[in-house]
Amino acid sequence: MRIAAFVLSFIWLVNGELLEADQDASVPEDWILVERVGPLEEVELTFALKQQNVNQMEELLKLVSDPDSHQYGKHLSLEEVAALVQPSQLTEKVVQNWLQGHGVKNCHAVVTRDFLQCVMTVQVAEALLPGAKFHRYRRDSQTLLRSTSLYSVHEDVHQHLDFVGGVHRFPPKGKEISKGWEGARLSKLGYHLGVTPSVIRSRYNLTAKDVGTATNNSQAVAQFLEQYYHPADLAEFMSLFAGRFTHMSAVERVVGTQGGGKAGIEASLDVEYIMSSGANISTWVFTNPGRHESQEPFLQWMLLLSNMSAVPWVHTISYGDDEDSLSDAYMNRINNEFMKAGLRGISMLFASGDSGAGCRHLTKERNTFRPSFPASSPYVTTVGGTSFKNPFKLSYEVTDYISGGGFSNVFAMPDYQVGAVQAYLKSVQPLPPQTYFNTTGRAYPDLAALSDNYWVVTNRIPVPWVSGTSASTPVVGGILSLINDQRFLKGLPSLGFINPRLYKLQGKGLFDVSEGCHLSCLDDKVEGKGFCASPSWDPVTGWGTPNYPVFLKALMD
Repeated sequence: MRIAAFVLSFIWLVNGELLEADQDASVPEDWILVERVGPLEEVELTFALKQQNVNQMEELLKLVSDPDSHQYGKHLSLEEVAALVQPSQLTEKVVQNWLQGHGVKNCHAVVTRDFLQCVMTVQVAEALLPGAKFHRYRRDSQTLLRSTSLYSVHEDVHQHLDFVGGVHRFPPKGKEISKGWEGARLSKLGYHLGVTPSVIRSRYNLTAKDVGTATNNSQAVAQFLEQYYHPADLAEFMSLFAGRFTHMSAVERVVGTQGGGKAGIEASLDVEYIMSSGANISTWVFTNPGRHESQEPFLQWMLLLSNMSAVPWVHTISYGDDEDSLSDAYMNRINNEFMKAGLRGISMLFASGDSGAGCRHLTKERNTFRPSFPASSPYVTTVGGTSFKNPFKLSYEVTDYISGGGFSNVFAMPDYQVGAVQAYLKSVQPLPPQTYFNTTGRAYPDLAALSDNYWVVTNRIPVPWVSGTSASTPVVGGILSLINDQRFLKGLPSLGFINPRLYKLQGKGLFDVSEGCHLSCLDDKVEGKGFCASPSWDPVTGWGTPNYPVFLKALMD
């Protein structure tokens, strides 16, 4: 009877979420099981401790981000954020006693004290989380330690944790961003204009004088999927494409450890286009920080932000996963981390994805659209993609059919966008069937930029036809950095979490994109078509693409 009572006193978790203990966590098909991990091998687990004052944090974020609030722009320091959200003394004591009771001593807390990272042997980890069984998995050259079986956390402890990182989540597979590479290279589109920094600057009305000059400005890209940039590629890119405006040809700071081997197209793209759009602005690269097999690179980046008092003002991230592959508990906690960043005056930009509305096959006869996270987070700015109407000259923009967009199935529509989204739902006909999407969910993207046929230098070779919202996101990030630059020169605070202000502008300073639809499920009900662009906001290109001088003027108070 004592054993039965002990078992009943445990709560089963997967990805930090309460679940029925009736199935194992799934392994993505691109990961191959290699071996059971030996008991003395080490793992590094991340414990997300319950935060205090989360509702107060959300209300405060609304105030500092609303241009009509007297608290607008009054951002907090990291230390002030820590004082607001750090766990209660009881939470810290319970978790620390639990860890120390299992002999776990090698732990490090972040400044905000709401994350603990601990190194321990597999034997200890499996004793700490009964049910966990760690195995090594391989995908291409990457290896990972994960447990796919259900594990348990004692009920006295579970109420003090949001999730445990490094146990279940597998990183998403990096997407192919050179859209149609072979077909495009072999086609007769050899005279296609292609997108370069000069094309971006011409289309969005940036002059040679629109470069950074403020000494306290900075911007960053973050890379998680074993992608690295090469400094020589960046220098070559700037030499080829940035001769008409003042720019920097080197990254100011790399946070983490750059891997060896070939440069990745996505990493090259991110760095080259944030630094040519946000020209002459100090740029950081956050990269896989000495990744251990059990670490989650995205989570590592979030922890870094909670541990650095001085970080860049704009971050652009081309990373996402299907909402339905992640637990609500995990996503809600990541949202809290985005709120913490917004309170500090940091702008977080995420690519909307390259699968249009997406498609999830529920049964043989029923599909739904498939939103992506963090694109669907109410606390980040999500960037969609466009193409030139006429690919042979600087023309107006239409939807890029891959541009990610839609409605969250997890997060409610935030107040700042209700009017715009409801206007779209009422005015656009026909809409996809309502069984395919959640009309009350957070809608995205928020704005867009060109995402089709970019030139990139990677491994010292100029490569054309690179496409995806991985391209549009650093472009928008660089433009927001230029606006921050002008604000700093006038003694104004950073833009921070821009969405409430963006929606109040109702498209002012943006080129409206009102042509084209993006892709979705290939079935007899929607026939591959998702949502379509329309005048004003839409769930394909948001409010549209930047018209820099007008956008700047609208954001300069």
